[in-house]
Amino acid sequence: MRTLIIISILVFILNIPFGYWRANVKRFSTQWFLAIHISVPFIVALRILSGVGFGWYTYVLLVGGFFLGQKFGSMLLKWVHARCERESSCLVMDLIRCAQT
Repeated sequence: MRTLIIISILVFILNIPFGYWRANVKRFSTQWFLAIHISVPFIVALRILSGVGFGWYTYVLLVGGFFLGQKFGSMLLKWVHARCERESSCLVMDLIRCAQT
């Protein structure tokens, strides 16, 4: 159970930049689909390497971490855009630019 919670937190953190990117592109565009799906192979690799497996009970926490990370990233986009003049779809670059101003 402890490993599952750690993996869920990692999934949440991994999806924050992708949620940031997704919120700044046109809905249902190629970039939008990429922002949602690029992290999936990494999540599957985390499941396999950690030994968590694919039991039905694991989906609740991991899917929850996925969607919460995406949502938090989109909320972060709104927060950054409200405080900085220049914005892009890259969380790291926007945070660096905001820190410099």
